Amino acid sequence: MGKKMVKNYTWDLSKVFKSNEEYQNSLEKTYNLINELKSYKGKITKDSNSLYEFLVKSDECSRLIEKIYVYSYLCYYDDGNNKLNKEKSLKASNLYDYYNENLAFVRSEILSCDYDALMKYFDVNEKLEKYRFSFEKMFRYKDYTLSEKEENVIALAESSFGTSDEAYSALNNLDINLGYIKINGKKQELTNSNYSIFIKNPDRKVRKNAFNGLYNFYEKHINTISNLYVGSIKEHFFISKVRGYKNPLNASLYSDNISEDLFKTLIEVTNNNLGSLEEYMKLKNKHMGLKNAHMYDVYLMPENALSEKISFDESIDIICEALKPLGEDYQKAFKDIINKGCVDVYPKKGKRSGAYQWCSYDTLAYVSLNYVNDVSSVSTFAHEMGHAIHSYYSNKKQDYIYASYPIFLAEIASTVNEILLSEYLINNASDDEKIIYICEFLEKARATIYRQVMFSEFESICYDKYDNNIPLTKDELCNTYYELNKKYFGKSAISDEEIKYEWARIPHFYTPFYVYKYATGFTCALIIASKLLKREKGFKEKYIEFLSSGCSDYPLEIIKKLGIDLENINTLQSAFDYFNEKTNEFKKLIERK
Repeated sequence: MGKKMVKNYTWDLSKVFKSNEEYQNSLEKTYNLINELKSYKGKITKDSNSLYEFLVKSDECSRLIEKIYVYSYLCYYDDGNNKLNKEKSLKASNLYDYYNENLAFVRSEILSCDYDALMKYFDVNEKLEKYRFSFEKMFRYKDYTLSEKEENVIALAESSFGTSDEAYSALNNLDINLGYIKINGKKQELTNSNYSIFIKNPDRKVRKNAFNGLYNFYEKHINTISNLYVGSIKEHFFISKVRGYKNPLNASLYSDNISEDLFKTLIEVTNNNLGSLEEYMKLKNKHMGLKNAHMYDVYLMPENALSEKISFDESIDIICEALKPLGEDYQKAFKDIINKGCVDVYPKKGKRSGAYQWCSYDTLAYVSLNYVNDVSSVSTFAHEMGHAIHSYYSNKKQDYIYASYPIFLAEIASTVNEILLSEYLINNASDDEKIIYICEFLEKARATIYRQVMFSEFESICYDKYDNNIPLTKDELCNTYYELNKKYFGKSAISDEEIKYEWARIPHFYTPFYVYKYATGFTCALIIASKLLKREKGFKEKYIEFLSSGCSDYPLEIIKKLGIDLENINTLQSAFDYFNEKTNEFKKLIERK
């Protein structure tokens, strides 16, 4: 791409629907398809042809719903204050509910069949063959699928579920007001997007004011947020118990065929390596002359890290160089996504905070950033493009039913890009710059492993307390988080009172037992990046095959094809060993100063 400027820094969603008329026609067509699918009730498995016809129409309907849903919510997330965008999100949500309510009978009807007898249809009708593995996965749920009447009740209940998440999202993205802070004598508005800049400011007063301003908002709304979170916990206990799962953790892990042992072992191994985190944090504090470091000092980076401004156009060239080990085809896909108007770059009013990638089988992969011209923004960009190119390869290689990769695999693809970027920056830097970039990497590891496992441990404790009838009051939630924070940071930083409200600003908690996947993803990504950088023969091709696998097998099995066994405790420990190696490198560099 060279130094060519990007033409457009916003999304072009017209590539999804060219006009509102086309969008409305697709909505109407989808409702008609749902009603048509309803007519198969009691006849889905009448014979192999009926089954195949139903599955083909069902795929068509699901693809349309996903396309409409993704488009509608991309519009809403682009500007949640826009009335028309809000209406689109409601239309998509209503469509999804209508689908669930009217086709709740499908799974029950199929799972009421004898598996071996049903598989004979696959033996006599070769057109069904591509659905074989999807049916194997479906029948894993036979013991957790209820009667048609009960499924209808659950479908109706689920249409009202999610309110906690939606209400929290509205509060955290649209109604949030963090006030103003002074920087160099000038008053500046504090937002979720620029907080990440202010909390790294060299002026300790700015950091402290930003920290207090942020958590003052969550303290003021802690009663509301506590009730929303407990409501979410109740929802997930209801569903897991009604369906017969052991608990919400078991229910959350079941779809990926992951054992509770892996989840618990990850927390255990992380706890065993908390000393490494404390050692790194103390080294960083000493290097930066921080005595009695507070929570508002945790994100401070070595001098000059903030002054290095990297434009979005410059970041494209940097990332392309870093991703060379992935090959020319990968780099071409990277550039195509940008050139086709699929990246919304800068923060703006009403735009959803953070960064994400989203697409359906029939849309391009769209990436949303809140780019602020620093190294962290470049890393986030590389991360989200990892997701986007994962989608590109999966959609290209797999049939619709196997294209949607699970989150467990998604976090690997995104983090490989981040690590390759970090290694590129480190290897092309002076000693002074190396200190900055190694520190950036260690911060990334801290945020992706230690921090996410701390979140996972918080979730685990909260759900256990609820299950044991311990009231989850705002104080119980805040104190639980506060004690965990003190345990993880040890003596490397003072756990200020305000940090007990940090859990209240984490949206991922409304999707339970999700964030541990960041840590397992980082562990796998470290191993993958190492092999790619060593140019291990044939591994690049294996990795592209991994990206093209979608959900064509269970996640751990797909990962094992790369020679990685996450159920082996040594694999989990390897991430902390790598963290220690980088910490030692960091120590040697700062001792030379």
